[in-house]
Amino acid sequence: MTIPARSASLERTTGETQIKLSLSLDGEGRSDIRTGIPFFDHMLTLLSRHGLLDLEIAAKGDIEVDYHHTVEDVGITLGQALSKALGDKTGIRRYGHAYVPMDEALARVVVDCSGRPFLAYEAPRGVEAIGLFPFQLVEEFLRAVAVNAGLTLHVWILAGRDAHHMAEAVFKALGRALDIAVSHDDRVKGIPSTKGVL
Repeated sequence: MTIPARSASLERTTGETQIKLSLSLDGEGRSDIRTGIPFFDHMLTLLSRHGLLDLEIAAKGDIEVDYHHTVEDVGITLGQALSKALGDKTGIRRYGHAYVPMDEALARVVVDCSGRPFLAYEAPRGVEAIGLFPFQLVEEFLRAVAVNAGLTLHVWILAGRDAHHMAEAVFKALGRALDIAVSHDDRVKGIPSTKGVL
């Protein structure tokens, strides 16, 4: 079975951010990430590497005000690129899940390429910032991706004390779960839904 290239390139410009993003679902985990937020770059590189997604992002945002706009708008753009690259979702597995440990931290991510955007997120309360990066932005990024990609996304941080480790486990698990969900299965004929559409 010949699988067509599944990729997308998008640009998003607002009064707060300028983003250029290219994504290939059938990649090797190569990335070139430049958002102006070093920790976020690190997390997106992990997502790419462990999800075997080829990902390029060049983002400029009002990070002197706050990191929120850049993180959310990158999530929006990545979600839109995922949706575009998936097309009509013919032949995909649709569901994916992963447990990923990072030392004392453990994250579980379950994804359904359902076309019905929803985020369920469970994490410890009061997690400290990672340098200048507020931990709550992990949830904002996930919500932006889920809503704009049309994913049903469940994320649990099951254990952890170190904020960096917890975030890293989440991004790695998201990559692994997406890799499974978007992969082709030759046994799947057409759209993986009894409705005939996702």
